[in-house]
Amino acid sequence: MNDFPEGSQVTLECANGLVQESGSGIMSCVNNNWTEPDLICKKKDCGVPKPQPHMTFDTSAGTLFTAVIKVICDKGYWISGASYKQCYATGWSAKGAKCKIVTCAPPAEVINGKSSWDSQDVPRYGEIIQYVCNDGYTLVGRDSIKCNESGGYDPLPPSCDGVSTKAIIRPTSTPPAQDSSATPTAHRDDTVTSRATAAVSPSVRGGSDNLTAEGKATTSVTSMSSSSSSSFQDEHVEVTNKDIGYMPVIVSVICVSLVGCIVVIVLHKFLLKRKGSYDTREDLKPELLQFQNL
Repeated sequence: MNDFPEGSQVTLECANGLVQESGSGIMSCVNNNWTEPDLICKKKDCGVPKPQPHMTFDTSAGTLFTAVIKVICDKGYWISGASYKQCYATGWSAKGAKCKIVTCAPPAEVINGKSSWDSQDVPRYGEIIQYVCNDGYTLVGRDSIKCNESGGYDPLPPSCDGVSTKAIIRPTSTPPAQDSSATPTAHRDDTVTSRATAAVSPSVRGGSDNLTAEGKATTSVTSMSSSSSSSFQDEHVEVTNKDIGYMPVIVSVICVSLVGCIVVIVLHKFLLKRKGSYDTREDLKPELLQFQNL
């Protein structure tokens, strides 16, 4: 058993992680009793960690002994080391944590094109890569991509496609008024055929004329589209229209006019023939005169 003589003194210290706030921490043996300690201890405050490039801290839980804070890196950077720090008696843990910039994989090669990235290093966050296509090819997509904070690219790399055109022909129910324009890579041949037949049967009976006419019109339109530079495609469109538009009217007018002309000519010849064969009895006039004189 430890015995302390009268007047002995002892010094108290704060526990690990605590610091002396007030009091002397000295106790004395008086009349075989220790005096009341006046030492007051409090938790150690580790304070805000020393700033690091592109690094911040979430100190919402405080900075006192045993507190835990979160390490946050700026956008485009990632944590190398522990993502949390804890306040110990010796200070903050994870002192070697750093924020490093995000890098992306080398940009993808584009067939029939190339990128502006010619460095041996990999692209870093925020760096932009440009793309161009070879002659004769068209760029599909954005001409530039950017290394993002997750280590990918925004947007995705483009592609280079061959230039091609396609002629589109739509059949119509009425014949076109004029030839459609042609493009350098697509040609169109239009063939329009028309056939009209008319049968006329004139007759003259009892001083009346009977006229009959029959007209038929057929229009055929055939369209062919040639191939483009990258692919060949044949389209055949055939449209047959009967008695549509002005064609029947025109044919009918022509037929009626022809019939009228033919009838007039036939009547004229018929009348001339009758007039020439009429017996006027002119050859008997001298004999009649002699008979009357007798």
